[in-house]
Amino acid sequence: MEIKAIKIKIPKDSNVIIGQSHFIKSVEDLYEVIATTIPRAKFGIAFCEASGPCLIRYEGNDNELIEAAIEACKEIGAGHTFTIYIREAYPISILNAIKNVQEVCTIFCATANPLEVIIAETEQGRGVLGVIDGSSPKGVEGDAEKDKRMKFLRQIGYKK
Repeated sequence: MEIKAIKIKIPKDSNVIIGQSHFIKSVEDLYEVIATTIPRAKFGIAFCEASGPCLIRYEGNDNELIEAAIEACKEIGAGHTFTIYIREAYPISILNAIKNVQEVCTIFCATANPLEVIIAETEQGRGVLGVIDGSSPKGVEGDAEKDKRMKFLRQIGYKK
């Protein structure tokens, strides 16, 4: 077995969600969830089929994000994984809806940070072991950082 770290490119002003699902209709179901939950969002979805023709299936409403999702799935290359890029919305707005899609098994990450997907590769194929999302902690927040965090959440509309 070989273990690899795959750097994921995140298009400007977008976020990525990477997860695992188990059925070919995942692409359509994820499309419906995003389009009905945050209709103004721009997005692209790609899904690595794990049997039959083993194709990368895709959907979306933004060509740049669709292409980025396809490229990420090519790089990851693990069956039944999906990549969603969104713009003009935050993952927090759709994560619970995605988790409630019947065939979704796992969400590995939802981020705009630098990202690496850790995969294991065997003779059979590839699987996702986990992710490295952003950087390691550099300390513990103090009062000034806590105040800044609270102001930021209110500025973007997540707290009153």
